[in-house]
Amino acid sequence: MIESLRNFVLVTYLLVLCGLLIYVFHTFVMIILYRKNSTFPQKIKKKLDFYPFVTIQLPVYNEQYVIERLISAVCKIQYPKEKMEIQILDDSTDETTEIARKIGEKYRKQGFDIKLYHRNERKGYKAGALREGLAHSKGDFIALFDADFIPPTEFLLTTLPYFMDEKVAAVQGRWGHLNDSYSFLTRGQALGLDAHFVIEQTVRNRNGAFINFNGTGGIWRREAILDAGNWEYDTLTEDLDLSYRAQLKGWEIIYLKDLICYGEIPTDINGLKIQQHRWAKGAVQTAKKILPKVLRSPLPLFTKFEAFVHLTNHFTYPLVLLITLLSVPLIMIKVNCIEARTYFNYISFFTIFVVIQTLFYFYGQREIYTDWKRRLWYIPALFAWGIGTCVVDSKAVFEGLLGIKTPFNRTPKYRIEKKSDSWKDKKYKSKFNWLTIIELFLATYTAYGTVYSIVHSQFFITPFMFLLSFSFLYTGTLSLVHNLKG
Repeated sequence: MIESLRNFVLVTYLLVLCGLLIYVFHTFVMIILYRKNSTFPQKIKKKLDFYPFVTIQLPVYNEQYVIERLISAVCKIQYPKEKMEIQILDDSTDETTEIARKIGEKYRKQGFDIKLYHRNERKGYKAGALREGLAHSKGDFIALFDADFIPPTEFLLTTLPYFMDEKVAAVQGRWGHLNDSYSFLTRGQALGLDAHFVIEQTVRNRNGAFINFNGTGGIWRREAILDAGNWEYDTLTEDLDLSYRAQLKGWEIIYLKDLICYGEIPTDINGLKIQQHRWAKGAVQTAKKILPKVLRSPLPLFTKFEAFVHLTNHFTYPLVLLITLLSVPLIMIKVNCIEARTYFNYISFFTIFVVIQTLFYFYGQREIYTDWKRRLWYIPALFAWGIGTCVVDSKAVFEGLLGIKTPFNRTPKYRIEKKSDSWKDKKYKSKFNWLTIIELFLATYTAYGTVYSIVHSQFFITPFMFLLSFSFLYTGTLSLVHNLKG
């Protein structure tokens, strides 16, 4: 019996590592292709010959702290007023609606075509609001900005020239951060987001792979939205879903790394968990819906591989959770079973995972910041919340696979722009999540493994165990603290 359990642990651990190897290999490919492509600047289009009519959609739901900032920023966009309409797509149930109405009226008196569409029922959530707004819109091009974003004034003048190519469905800008220096937590999130936008989006766009519209900071051709089947709300990531449906139809999406749309990073870890759960579950739902069509299509092999990794990337979270659970018995086997020593010599190869992931974030910072060396010190912050939220994300993955329905829970925004700002005395704070108990249990479990590895001189694995323990302790404890302060 003991030997069977030992073999089960060893085989399962090896299979999990092989599963993760697929995604780490993909990361390595991203790094290589980015180094190859980064010397080629984005092709600049000519200036507009004429000004097409544009609709700007602002989907909001209970955003009383940021709605004024959003509308004011949109009204500063450089574009003829007579060629632009602004739709405030409001599903709010609080003061947001009245604030939006007053701000809208202020700018309407200044000559802006700005309308408030308020729904009493959130049918289809954000996707439903966008779909209804599209039915009332006049624009040939539809720009979208979430409530916590500030579009640059040159947004339309920069993006619209790319639509001279009739194959272009959408143009996506890069997310910047209004509050990345606010805390250890926000610094870690910024590292992860930067790597996605600087490395992944650039590589995909320049090598014939599908990229995703990121839900905000982008603009669509109306014809492409309708041709792809319009906004659908059978997934929690309507942006990813529409992106893939449009590209399967032959449309192209352009990514502009140098067009920065600044947004707010979650400062409350419970709000971050809501965001991560929605993104993970929505991606899995989209994979179930879209991936079979991609794999059956005549697309190039690289495009199919990239789509597979892109849509299933959140499967890494259950794998990390499994590694966590297997780590302690694995150390015990290494200490007490001489016959297994050869096995551990082989799996030591997988320590390259950490090196490749660190390089990924290294390039993400070096390419866009002059103080990138200082920012790299916060990589532990990225690993801490990235590993620590694997419980929440694993739950999301299985809900997506099993078709369990949950509402579209939006991430609370508090207008946090500088260190002196606070979210603790504001509305919208997230409720206690019982998964925090599991996170704290895993912190204790891996702390035991850390001590065990030190006592038995397994110093090679001690840093790994310490990282796991720190990550779950950080995430679980911060969840409790933020819940109590809220």
